Amino acid sequence: MTSVSVVTLAKGRPDHLVNVVLGLTRQTMMPTEFLVAVMQDDLYDLPDAPFPVRQIRIEADSLPLAMARNVAAGAARGDTLVFLDMDCIPAPELVADYAGFAATFDGLLMGEVMYLPGGATAGDWSYDAFAAVAEKHSDRRGPPAQGLELCADYRCFWSLNFAMRRDTFLRVGGFDERYVGYGGEDTDFGKMLDGAGVPIAWIKGGLAYHQYHPHHMPPVHHLDSVVRNAQLFEQKWGYRTMGHWLHAFRLMGLIDDAPGRPIRILRAPDDDDRALTGQQSHQPYANTATVLRHLEATARAPDTVAA
Repeated sequence: MTSVSVVTLAKGRPDHLVNVVLGLTRQTMMPTEFLVAVMQDDLYDLPDAPFPVRQIRIEADSLPLAMARNVAAGAARGDTLVFLDMDCIPAPELVADYAGFAATFDGLLMGEVMYLPGGATAGDWSYDAFAAVAEKHSDRRGPPAQGLELCADYRCFWSLNFAMRRDTFLRVGGFDERYVGYGGEDTDFGKMLDGAGVPIAWIKGGLAYHQYHPHHMPPVHHLDSVVRNAQLFEQKWGYRTMGHWLHAFRLMGLIDDAPGRPIRILRAPDDDDRALTGQQSHQPYANTATVLRHLEATARAPDTVAA
C-alpha cells in the first residue's frame, strides 16, 4: 500500500494548524507522518496524533514558500507527498483518495477545495456542519464527475491542495527557490512539469475545507513579491504570469506593466485599495474576478459607475 506523507507550510495562525492535525487524525487512512515546514521562530504546540508529527524550522528572512516545500519533501519518508496549505482541513477520505490515485497515476493530482465562512470552525466542528455551509470558489473549475481527468493547461495548477509521488517531485527538482514571497512559484512548477512530460490531473475526491481568514484578492498586500516574481517568471519563460493580478494592479494605478520594460510600482496600496480587495467574514473567499469587473466598468464609465 502507498505510504503518504502530508506536508504543510506554517506561519502564524496556530488555530488553523491545530485543525489540520485534528482533521488528519480523523482520516480513514492515516498518513505515515505529518511534516510542518515552520516559517517562524517558534515551533507550534500541536495535539497528539496517531502518527509522527515533525516540525522543521525554515531559516529565511521572508516568506520562502518554494524552499519550504522542497525542504519538507526532501525530509519526507512516504512514497506519496500530499501538500496541504495550513488553512485547509482534510476531509476524512483525503489521504485515502490521494493514495489510491497515486498508486496508478504518476503525475500531479489536484484535489477538491471548498470554502468555509467565518465562524465555521469555532468550537467542536464537524464535517456535516462544514458541508452545510461550504462554497465552491467561483473562479475555480470543479472536479470531474468521477475518477481522474487530465488537465491540459499547467496554469490551472494551484498549490493549495495537491499530491504526487515523492520520487517524481524530486526528479523534476521541486519548486524553483528563487521565487520568494507570494505568487508565481506554483505556476512555474506547473510549467516545469509540463516541460518534463509529467501530467497534471483533477480528481474527484481529495477534498479539503479552506478555513476563513482575512485575505485580499487581487493580493495587494503582496504587491512587491507578485511584481518581483512575475518578472522572474518572464526572465525564465519569456512571458509574465499572474496576468489577471497585474491587470488589476494597473487599473488600480498601483503599477505600470507596459510590455517590453520592467514593471514599475507607482505607489503603495492604500486603505481604499484594501477595502476594495478585502474579504469580509461573511464571504468564504475573496474574488479577483469580481474586483476586476468593478475596475473595468469604472475605467469604461468613471462618471456613471459608483465607487
